Amino acid sequence: MEETAVQTMRAWVLHPDLKSDRERREAGVALDEAVSLAAALPDLEVVGSDVVRLPKLLPGMLFGKGKIEELKQKFEAEEVGLVLIDGPVTPVQQRNLEKAWNVKLLDRTGLILEIFSDRARTREGVLQVEMAALSYQRTRLVRAWTHLERQRGGLGFVGGPGETQIEADRRAIDDQIVRLKKQLAKVVKTRKLHRASRDKVPFPIVALVGYTNAGKSTLFNRMTGAEVVAEDMLFATLDPTMRALDLPTITGGGKRVILSDTVGFISSLPTQLVAAFRATLEEVLAADLILHVRDIAHANTEEQAEDVRGILKDLGIDPEVPMFELWNKIDALPAADREALQTQAARRDDVLAISALTGEGLDALHEAIATALDDERARRTLTLGFDEGRKRAWLHGENVVEAERQTDAGFEIDVHWTPRQEQAFRLL
Repeated sequence: MEETAVQTMRAWVLHPDLKSDRERREAGVALDEAVSLAAALPDLEVVGSDVVRLPKLLPGMLFGKGKIEELKQKFEAEEVGLVLIDGPVTPVQQRNLEKAWNVKLLDRTGLILEIFSDRARTREGVLQVEMAALSYQRTRLVRAWTHLERQRGGLGFVGGPGETQIEADRRAIDDQIVRLKKQLAKVVKTRKLHRASRDKVPFPIVALVGYTNAGKSTLFNRMTGAEVVAEDMLFATLDPTMRALDLPTITGGGKRVILSDTVGFISSLPTQLVAAFRATLEEVLAADLILHVRDIAHANTEEQAEDVRGILKDLGIDPEVPMFELWNKIDALPAADREALQTQAARRDDVLAISALTGEGLDALHEAIATALDDERARRTLTLGFDEGRKRAWLHGENVVEAERQTDAGFEIDVHWTPRQEQAFRLL
């Protein structure tokens, strides 16, 4: 019975629409996104949703008494066990609303943390989620749990006499955060070692970024033949995934790049989560080319694109790094709209209209990536001994050899290569 209850937990989503909020989004679109967020949690059934229009926020209860009573009757009738509020909720408001409605309540930050916790797979991802969750829990412990303001008794082994329960719990959380930071430092150090070893064969990094559910993982799979989780839900990907990708041969030589799939961005992403997942986005900071994947069929595509640009700016992305916008999901558009968008994209050098699902436009994308990363090439003649077969094989593998002559001592090889390839060769 317990297992069935967990599997069928019934939830209701509320989006507070505050009139005085100058940066508020269109309420209907925001509510749809919040419902999609809730649907990303397993074992949860969203049975209803509402936009709650507010002239102002009430510090103690968030909503007015009449609205609270109206919603209480809905929740009881629908047997709701979890209410998700699409916005910030103070610890005091959470405590009061849970008591008034007799439900569990999560705000936007808590909901995203739950999703991240469910989705993280790598050791680094799990540690980052735990740290963000503890930081979030600590703020609520300090402000909300006034009923814990009692003196701890005992022998003084855990805290001295007179220490309050809140202080003890806060100290326990701080100790746990310190422990997690040490573990995370080891994981990050390992990642840096892997990155350093990859830099010795310096393939360019191409990073996929975009709003959550824009189709990044579907595109990643289509381009690389990988099997990254690609589902029609928010935050299907949380851990960085990288694969080698061989691009078509242009200007006399093929090119191999590293393609990186990243966590999707979202509007109003809590700042502590951006900080917690900064390491996950390190591959974007190191990218030679950024592909901004947009769900061009989404009603809110422009606002989503602005959110992504804002987060990239906050991360400190070098503005000199080239970036393409990929107008994805053109297959979901009516024929007339699709043709108009393709014409519009064709007029811009930094935009390509594609469908990750059908593969439309991907040949042009491969060529655009190769062209963008095709450094100015130089010709050199190299002399290799018979015992330097590995270097010779590497040159042929990079498709930079124009001519080769065997001599008494070995080989004379004419190459046409980029500075990056020359650097890589010198490190062999």
